[in-house]
Amino acid sequence: MDLICLIGTIAVILVLGFVFVIFIEAYRRRNNHQHIEVPAIFEDPNSLKQVPCPHVVDPASKYISLIIPAFNEEYRLPGALEETMIYLQQRASKDPSFSYEVVIIDDGSTDGTKRVAFEFVRKYTVDKVRVILLGRNHGKGEAIRKGMLHSRGELLLMLDADGATKITDLEKLENQIRAVAKKDGDSSGSDPSFRISDTPVVVFGSRAHLEEKALATRKWYRNFLMKGFHLVVLLAAGPGVRDTQCGFKMFTRAAARKLFSNVRLKRWCFDVELVFLCKWFRIPISEISVNWSEIPGSKVNLLSIPNMVWELLLMSVGYRIGIWRISNST
Repeated sequence: MDLICLIGTIAVILVLGFVFVIFIEAYRRRNNHQHIEVPAIFEDPNSLKQVPCPHVVDPASKYISLIIPAFNEEYRLPGALEETMIYLQQRASKDPSFSYEVVIIDDGSTDGTKRVAFEFVRKYTVDKVRVILLGRNHGKGEAIRKGMLHSRGELLLMLDADGATKITDLEKLENQIRAVAKKDGDSSGSDPSFRISDTPVVVFGSRAHLEEKALATRKWYRNFLMKGFHLVVLLAAGPGVRDTQCGFKMFTRAAARKLFSNVRLKRWCFDVELVFLCKWFRIPISEISVNWSEIPGSKVNLLSIPNMVWELLLMSVGYRIGIWRISNST
């Protein structure tokens, strides 16, 4: 009996200690949405002059911005980026009102990613392609946040550097955003001053339609871990989104302004935090199926899952007990 009491006491101490650690870490990250000490600077490699840096609170000056986080993507980035630029150029040639920019965020790469990115700036000019250097690795969430905050588009699309999702699928997300924005912002369609950028709307690309095939081909333990992660996501952010982790998401400028001024998670689970914040701000979220293929070289592995669960615990504690305060001033 004494042994059982001792074990029970130790278990209670461990649980309380774990809860205390979560609380302290959540408190430590309470101002993470204000971090990154290095200001965003765009440099024109042709003239070596610094380019004025826009902010998401400024009026849009492009129709769409594509935000591409890159960490050690020297080999995967060129093919995906070339395909993206060809698509954007072709669309601009057909529609003179279609203006765009691609913002590449080098998240502290140690390979030739920076060189590759600046080659595209030289080829397409700094007005079309821009590079933000974070200096050291902060995580995908911070890289995307930085790109979103310093983009010029009415619409802002985040996409992965590997080109796993077909770039043409942005039109699916774009059409859905337009449908929702017109319904919520200008139901009559008669307001000449209506701009799509002014209505907060978010559309997530989704691979949920591929889940059945993935379950059949993945190892049983990977399926077990993924199902467990999905359960934790459900508990942390609530229902409504089947695929939170697809790297293909589109935001109106108004939505990006609210969301990315508040995001605190730096790495993989910032997507789940976006879902939580969308619900808090009552920003409508849609899911649209996209064409997706597995590209070798993914940075996510089984060891990433414990870190992702840890971030979700921090998020749940931070928001639910009020340590992480949400700003609605933008």
